[in-house]
Amino acid sequence: MEPYNVNLWVKSEPFIVGALPIPPPSKFSMYYLRKMATYVRTRADDGCYPKLFWPLWKHIACGKLQLAEDLAWLYFETFDSLVERTSQERLERAEAMSNCTSNEEMEKLKNKMSVDTLQFLLFLYIQQLNKVSLRTSLIGEEWPSPRAKSPSPDLDGKANSQNKNWDDQAHLSFVQTHLSDLLELLLDPEQLTASSHTVHDSLLSPDAVKSLGLLIEGSIDRNRSVDSFFSLAIWQPLRAKSGYSKLSNMFSFNILHSWLKNTLGLNPFGMSACLKFGKKLAWAQQVEGTTKRAKIACNTHMAPEAHKILIMTQVYKETVAKSSERLVGAHVKLHRCCDSYVYLLSPLRSVTIDKCRNSTFVLGPVQATVNIHGSDNVKVIAVCHRLTASSSVMCTFHTLTPTRPVILSGNENLTFAPFNTHYPTLEDHMAWTGLATVPNYWNHPMCLGTENSGEKLFHLLAPREFHIFTVPFEMEGDTTEIPGGLPLPYEKALSRQKQKLEMWQKMMKEAGLSNEQKYYFQKLVEKEFHQWLIETGHRQELDNLIPTAASSKQTAG
Repeated sequence: MEPYNVNLWVKSEPFIVGALPIPPPSKFSMYYLRKMATYVRTRADDGCYPKLFWPLWKHIACGKLQLAEDLAWLYFETFDSLVERTSQERLERAEAMSNCTSNEEMEKLKNKMSVDTLQFLLFLYIQQLNKVSLRTSLIGEEWPSPRAKSPSPDLDGKANSQNKNWDDQAHLSFVQTHLSDLLELLLDPEQLTASSHTVHDSLLSPDAVKSLGLLIEGSIDRNRSVDSFFSLAIWQPLRAKSGYSKLSNMFSFNILHSWLKNTLGLNPFGMSACLKFGKKLAWAQQVEGTTKRAKIACNTHMAPEAHKILIMTQVYKETVAKSSERLVGAHVKLHRCCDSYVYLLSPLRSVTIDKCRNSTFVLGPVQATVNIHGSDNVKVIAVCHRLTASSSVMCTFHTLTPTRPVILSGNENLTFAPFNTHYPTLEDHMAWTGLATVPNYWNHPMCLGTENSGEKLFHLLAPREFHIFTVPFEMEGDTTEIPGGLPLPYEKALSRQKQKLEMWQKMMKEAGLSNEQKYYFQKLVEKEFHQWLIETGHRQELDNLIPTAASSKQTAG
């Protein structure tokens, strides 16, 4: 019996953050990516390999793969966001971008950016996760694969065949099904036949196997710690299984392929494990008379730092408020929330808002992406690296973001507005995520995969309709105003609102009403105000903010 038990699994983050929720370009097929893999190696001296610089990727993407430059940059920059960096490094880049005073200066800065070539090839390949096949469009779901087990259940118990970015079973099935292609992309050209296929003794270089670390990792101590795939592959007791030869310093393609095929399993820190083994939480403050059904689970009690997940589903007519170390750096999924208010006031890694209605989400700074899918009449308030929206209607986004928001297919009547809130620890949380106040492209969304013109899909909030959103909780910290301030038209609109209030107060003071008249007038105003609260739904919001003894302890716990 072996003294160790090696587990290998497919990482979630490249799919949650990296796989864009749109069908990939047709030329992201294996045929073209194999050509690209050969091309970059022959242009190594020009800035293609082992690092691929932006000008060369732009040349390949626009000239050979026929992508628009905006889309080419989106893929390049999305992959770059997966690269592990310190907060200081992220802030330094943000500062460099903010110092650019023209498009030419910005382009010069972008020309200095590079990505790992082999990992970028793998990244481009996994965009096929969201490929729409003819079979799918005709029958509404994927045909069963002899390799694949039944798909992971959606959070409400139904099979989920559409949104695969969080489906760890789909990630595993994808990598297992396409493992040969993924490994072939990493082979040096001389290891392939003239028809670009492997030979029986094809060898993979250490750099090629290191690049698999984008998608695969593992453990030898029952998942108490996580090891890089490369460190496991060259570990002495596993060399026979991984096909590594210390003499040649190469890996056998066939042996490595067989080991991965037989060993890869479900991510022990993915969504399925979180739902099955994660800690169930009771964060919701509920309105009296509603049927409690919210389900909140997290794996932070057992997951390493980079693997935190929080899942919140079926929050109905409730307020959820949390600022906690448990949330720091977590991937969050908010699913089927309805008529609710959710405050997650900690620095987060990514947030997915899926199939939610009539709800408001106030988020701490999000280091990667806020993705809104299949939602109706939701308001999102967040500082984030990127925001994407798909298949959503009548949603409003108050954002501070250094990248252009991405409008994908299926959207209607989206509203973009400046970030409009603050809480005491916001700037500390922004520093943790490496997000700065400039540049800020909240008002420059880009439309991808849409047939309608941008004007029909979205508009910018009119300054006269803009209001500050107040976070209704007491917290300790130094932030006392909106980071970066407001655009001038919105600042002026707030000044006019303040002037109207002052004029009203002055008019009331000068009206000369008797005490009895003041009393009846106050009662009339209160009556109209309470009626307005009920009609707008704000009464429920206020009722939900009255803490119970248990919930008041949970908010900061």
